[in-house]
Amino acid sequence: MKYGLNIRQDGVMDFICLGALVHRLDPGVIPFRKASQCQIHVSGGEFNCAANLSDCFRMNTAVVSAMVDYPIGDLIAGQVRAMGVRPFYKHFSHNGVNGPNMATVYSDRGQGVRAPVVFYNRANEAAAQLKPGDFNWQAIFSGGVRWFHSGGVFAALSETTGELIIEAMQAAKATGAVVSFDLNYRAKLWDIWGGSERARSVLHRIVENVDVLVGNEEDLQLGLGIPEPQAGSRAELDPGAFFEMIAAVVAEFPRIKIVATTLREVHSTNRHSWGAVAWINGQMVVSPTCQLDVLDRVGGGDGFASGFFYGLLTGEPEQVAVNLGWAHGALLTTFPGDTSMATLEQVQAFAKGATARIQR
Repeated sequence: MKYGLNIRQDGVMDFICLGALVHRLDPGVIPFRKASQCQIHVSGGEFNCAANLSDCFRMNTAVVSAMVDYPIGDLIAGQVRAMGVRPFYKHFSHNGVNGPNMATVYSDRGQGVRAPVVFYNRANEAAAQLKPGDFNWQAIFSGGVRWFHSGGVFAALSETTGELIIEAMQAAKATGAVVSFDLNYRAKLWDIWGGSERARSVLHRIVENVDVLVGNEEDLQLGLGIPEPQAGSRAELDPGAFFEMIAAVVAEFPRIKIVATTLREVHSTNRHSWGAVAWINGQMVVSPTCQLDVLDRVGGGDGFASGFFYGLLTGEPEQVAVNLGWAHGALLTTFPGDTSMATLEQVQAFAKGATARIQR
């Protein structure tokens, strides 16, 4: 046993996630009100981790999700295949008018002093209709799975998605998988149907099943009701507030052995200070810090999580695991889109202190 976890060394799948697949429309630095063209990125907080672990870290991964049989669904399914992620879908038929739909995320990148802008169209979203009983978990996990993951955005989509997460986590635990969850608290999504009180109730029940929790101080406070530390003058990259909250987290959720998050200080849209921190079975681990020249910030947190999970799955020392997550998240912000274009060798080199000098 390492990190307080019993991570399986066998299993057909290294990592399986449950969540919504979406497509993100990206006009670059042009605001939508003036945009004439967009790039399309396939995304989803849970899928991003599976895609990164497959494409960059060469692990066997899968995604469990909803898929609508229409051209947008075909586009998304094609990118899932391209990233090497095995799909387990519940299929929906589109009626040609109003759905069900694969959700659309609209996100311009901003520039300099102009912040990025993100909004959604999740009307009649197929993933929000997923419910307990929709998937045969015994069949999905039949070859063995080492790690199962889901997140708070999916939990927030409807009254049934949180229940499905709990069903999946309990099935994963029964097979011996480590269970992780990214809180990713999104007030806009919860306010549609339940508000903050309902969010805390649902998330509390989910996190009772979790071994590894990803979330910053705001996620812990708003999503789980963990009291915020007393206000004081802290730098954005100071991990003190995060560590102060951990005692309350593990007291309320004793199953949790690891809590991790990124640390980010935004100087401008394109210039960030970047770090990461983790509490690993009582050990406090802090990454190096660096200055990022950000091309596209979306997906950086998932980039950290996937690199960190890779370090844990491969049995790296705690500091190395955190540094791998930090390095991969940093590199991901230099690419367009939500998923990794980095190589494992690039991540390992940056985690060890490599610079941006040209490679000849």
